[in-house]
Amino acid sequence: MDDRRQAGLFTPQAESISESIIRNAATLSDALDHHMRHSFRPETRKTLRKFSPAEVSELTGISLSNLRTRHQEGDFPDVETDARGRRLYDAAEIAQIREIMAQTGRNGHIYQPGRREGDALQVISVVNFKGGSSKTTTAIHLAQRYALRGYRVLAVDMDPQASLTTMFGYRPELEFVDHGTVYDALRYEDPVPMSQVIRKTYFHNLDLAPAGLLLSEYETETAYALQHRIEPPFTQRLSIALDEIEADYDLVIIDCPPQLGFTTMTALLASTGLLITVIPSMLDIASMAQFMELAGETVRTLEEQAGPTDWKFMKFMIARYEPTDVPQSQMAGFLKSILLDQVLHTPMLKSTAISDAGMTQQTVYELEPGQIVRKTRDRIMESLNGVADELETIIQQAWGRRTD
Repeated sequence: MDDRRQAGLFTPQAESISESIIRNAATLSDALDHHMRHSFRPETRKTLRKFSPAEVSELTGISLSNLRTRHQEGDFPDVETDARGRRLYDAAEIAQIREIMAQTGRNGHIYQPGRREGDALQVISVVNFKGGSSKTTTAIHLAQRYALRGYRVLAVDMDPQASLTTMFGYRPELEFVDHGTVYDALRYEDPVPMSQVIRKTYFHNLDLAPAGLLLSEYETETAYALQHRIEPPFTQRLSIALDEIEADYDLVIIDCPPQLGFTTMTALLASTGLLITVIPSMLDIASMAQFMELAGETVRTLEEQAGPTDWKFMKFMIARYEPTDVPQSQMAGFLKSILLDQVLHTPMLKSTAISDAGMTQQTVYELEPGQIVRKTRDRIMESLNGVADELETIIQQAWGRRTD
């Protein structure tokens, strides 16, 4: 008995189970707070690193030689240089260079790939029925990649666990206990404008609508609202919230919770496109099939009441893929043989670079190149950028643009 108590399987008789849970939660929260402050000191908020000329060239499509020439001719702004005289660019400076190229470069429109007059806001939900399917990893890397590519991006965290919010350097259990999350814009009693919950982030052109545990109340409140016919219904609430700020963004990337409840359905019905992550294993594909069947039945019922949904695309992305794993390769091939071109050609690889970066609430894009072995970095960057670029082509096609 004593050994089991020391192992943490029992709490002292003087402390109830609920008290033990609360005490452990507080201890863990304090430890996490200390960890994050240590990771990001001396800043209280995260900041974004600067980018090399090679990275700027890849992001913008400007050749290295043209980049140097433009600086020498005084067309581009002066930027910081390192000890070797190599230029370093922050995200705002990259955006400024894009604007200059749009005005002075040949085919200037390619340097500003976002919405043009008549283009609709693209709202993309990243979904899966199971946790651990790389939804949050995918959502944040897509959001950051597109911001660096010149799009105005809003990341919306619709998961009460708030992992996406945490990745942006916030502590939802401390900072958003009573207010300040997307729940405030969705709630049925006195909702606030979406603009009041949106936070600027350390990424240029990337804002966040954070989540917190209070968002879980939306499930029970929606059930009550349906019984009492409170308007507007859950099917419209996020769409209405986004209408207020739609002119400010080109893309909205939504990280959905890992279950098909009212919160997920609210996101799906506000979306113009879906990206479904799936790990290539029999159990995960079977789970996804169940998710799709349930989602299809639910959406069909809602469409009978409110009209057809306006999804421009639905794509599947193979996540946490290990090419040397034979069973995974077989399941990935099986998935592509069934769903054909609905599956993105580029998989999201499983990589220690992603997990190691996540230890300090960072993404691969935020890490300094020297923090990762070059071969590992090149491998995961090819995967991440390949997924984002393939989906970007689909987004451009949704706007009616040629992509050849």
